[in-house]
Amino acid sequence: MKLRTILTLVGVAIAIALISLWMGQAAYTWFPPQASAESILVDNLFSFLVTLGTFIFLGVVGTLTYSILFQRAGKYDYSDGPHIEGNVKLEIIWTAIPFALVIWIAAYSYQIYDQMSILGPMEHAHHGHIIEAAQAAQIDRDETAPTEKIDVFARQWSWEFVYGKGTSIDVSSTELHLPNNRRIKLVLHSADVLHGLYIPAFRVKQDVIPGRVIDFEFTPIREGKYRLRDSQYSGTYFAAMQTDVVVESPEAYQKWLVDASNVKPVAAYNRASNEYAKRANANNWATVIPAAPPVVNYSNVLNKKL
Repeated sequence: MKLRTILTLVGVAIAIALISLWMGQAAYTWFPPQASAESILVDNLFSFLVTLGTFIFLGVVGTLTYSILFQRAGKYDYSDGPHIEGNVKLEIIWTAIPFALVIWIAAYSYQIYDQMSILGPMEHAHHGHIIEAAQAAQIDRDETAPTEKIDVFARQWSWEFVYGKGTSIDVSSTELHLPNNRRIKLVLHSADVLHGLYIPAFRVKQDVIPGRVIDFEFTPIREGKYRLRDSQYSGTYFAAMQTDVVVESPEAYQKWLVDASNVKPVAAYNRASNEYAKRANANNWATVIPAAPPVVNYSNVLNKKL
């Protein structure tokens, strides 16, 4: 009878493990397409957490369900259950297993974020994980190509991107263009309050802190158009602070830079400024005056001119 019980428990554990693994693999479909090397690292971590969480959830719910269905007391049985205490072995088991799981999750999570070199409000030194993150994603990247440096200026409520600052090609844009399979270094500046650069398809998010210049690196690996949003609430027109991210081939990117550099900079359309101008004379609540629309070579409105 004891052997039969053990075999039954092992069979149930295997079934739960298989279901958990399936759920972990299904978790990859819950997100936008993996558009950066870092997205693969993050998705692997999330899949691991979903697998582990599913196993624990099914184990606990299964045990409770079995107890409710097959271990109930009789209809008129109001007696106490057997008095059990002092089982040292059981105490050690149910303390050691959760402790080991928490350490495992923490170590794995720290490893992923250390590889990504995500910067928090405290100082964080880069430890040369740039190539390591790309290798973990198993992408074909030109290691000899220089890192593409782009200055990012966050304001209430607009994004401005400056390419080739201090070089022969000096281009500014309200839309972020990136070369595919090239290491990108964003130099983040905030002109006013705390902002957050968040690109869901890249699985990257970095706070942009006033008074500090923050370097943020990642590698796009999939051509296409994605969305950049402000992850930190920054005031009245916060919802308007988003733009497109265009990942294109290195050749198309270079052509875009050349074409954009030949366009005379003009004030870009800015939704926050436009909406504020419409209600400036209205007797509404006080609000922060939006920053002036950025003067750029390229914006979404100027697409047809290039």
